[in-house]
Amino acid sequence: MSRPQTRRKCRCCNKFFLPDPRTANRQRHCSMPACRLASKAASQRRWLGKNGNGDYFRGAAAVRRVQLWRQGHPDYWKPKASSSQGTQVVDEQSTNPGQSSCNVPRGLPGTLQDYCLAQDPAFVGLISMVTGSTLQEDIAATARQLLLRGRNILGFVLPETTQTTVEPPS
Repeated sequence: MSRPQTRRKCRCCNKFFLPDPRTANRQRHCSMPACRLASKAASQRRWLGKNGNGDYFRGAAAVRRVQLWRQGHPDYWKPKASSSQGTQVVDEQSTNPGQSSCNVPRGLPGTLQDYCLAQDPAFVGLISMVTGSTLQEDIAATARQLLLRGRNILGFVLPETTQTTVEPPS
């Protein structure tokens, strides 16, 4: 069983409050805005009172430390660019009435997730590097072209391209 919460008197406003259970042993101020400011000021006073912290932000050493950090992080203040050029358009998927069984061989898959190598992040990353795009539709189009080229090189023929003619019985 958990211990019942005990009320504590705020060091700023002297009103009783229930401390947060996660920090109950350390919380000395309530959540009122003025008391939170007082808590922050007390925390800063404690930090500055420790040995070596009083001059942490002053002097040539602090200036040099900040300059070195800024050299190591030159783009920190620049606005972040979005990771993709825009939103992806979802293509409408239509059913194929001529295909009634899942055992019938299909042509090229339509989405990036349908490719066998698309599960491999290295393959997707390689295509992304080649195309210079991170959009799935661009990666899928390139993967489709690669698959077609590979099938042509290996001599595979797509089921849709073969023509089977049935001659009527005589």
